[in-house]
Amino acid sequence: MKALLLENIHPGAVRIFKAAGFKIDAVSHSPGKKMLTQMMEDVAVLGIRSKTRIGPDILQRAPNLSAIGAFCIGTEQIDLSACSAKGIPVFNAPYSNTRSVVEMALGEMIMLLRGVFDSSGSLHRGVWTKSAAGFHEIRGKRLGIIGYGNIGSQLSVLAESLGMEVVYYDVEEKLSLGNVRKVSLKELLRRSDVISVHVDGRESNRNLIGQREFAAMKKGVLFLNLSRGFVVDMEALARHIRKGRIRGAAVDVFPEEPESNKVPFVSSLQGLPNVILTPHVGGSTEEAQAGIGAFVAERIAAYFATGSTITSVNFPPYQPMGKTYLHRFAHIHENIPGMLARINDVFAQRNVNIAGQHLETRGAIGYAIIDVEGPCNEGILSDLEAIPGTIRVHLVY
Repeated sequence: MKALLLENIHPGAVRIFKAAGFKIDAVSHSPGKKMLTQMMEDVAVLGIRSKTRIGPDILQRAPNLSAIGAFCIGTEQIDLSACSAKGIPVFNAPYSNTRSVVEMALGEMIMLLRGVFDSSGSLHRGVWTKSAAGFHEIRGKRLGIIGYGNIGSQLSVLAESLGMEVVYYDVEEKLSLGNVRKVSLKELLRRSDVISVHVDGRESNRNLIGQREFAAMKKGVLFLNLSRGFVVDMEALARHIRKGRIRGAAVDVFPEEPESNKVPFVSSLQGLPNVILTPHVGGSTEEAQAGIGAFVAERIAAYFATGSTITSVNFPPYQPMGKTYLHRFAHIHENIPGMLARINDVFAQRNVNIAGQHLETRGAIGYAIIDVEGPCNEGILSDLEAIPGTIRVHLVY
């Protein structure tokens, strides 16, 4: 089987796929849609990061595609419904770069509170300006976190350990860690000394922070966005920095980002004082990329070896319990009544005893695992595929 890995995925993933028996094609960039469709015909596994977009048009040209790995946190670049309809599980890495993003956010808060980048720029120009006026410790400041997921919650723990008072806002109920409190978005904006955004890429978060939200913030606030570029109205942010309402900002993600390192970057935030701009590198550490590569590749290898889908973002969860039989079949189907009975009937008609069975459903699809102890006629696969409502069938081993 062939695995196509795009966007410079970590070599650790390549080693895992090779050990699992895959032939590897690795590409350092995200090819255009036309080129990608031409590359997909014999691909069983596709590995991407954030720039490659996968929709029905790509899937239509990939008859052998059996799994997709998003070697990043977000999966909004992938049409998950279309993948489910084709019986293709999608795996991502929800935790592997969390620490890297959190460390960068904390470092930027300290740099902004101390005006380090502006001071450094002055010295590079030969200007010595030593003063304590307007510069502060991070200890004792109130941090408002918008989005209390994996990154936001870990940020809260480390920020609190540095002496910050931490509050957060989230649309869902979350377990508050330490002495952290959940507050309304209005209170968070009004009272926070530092605001850091860590929401996911769902469409409802588009322009979450705009003119009205910036106007409601405490004068002199520091603002950070290391989540998604479309979450923040950049023009509104630039205006409030120029007016002095926002004392400094750190932005790692942008509504429009260059396709490659060779394309110029343009933003309304360029040249503004006490503003840190970074090229979407919050999770770009060697440690994070190695962790992401290993995590996603291992989950996909496990799917092919055992049928495990425990960390898939679109498939029903199945985690093997350890015992193995002679054969394991995986049946992916529409979530409609009577499917299990029809599956069982196929084995019964061929006089094959089922030794173990598992069925889970998620949304519109069902996922059945059937274990058998004895030898099976290959015709079982054809019979299973012929069941009305079947999406995909394969022999795991």
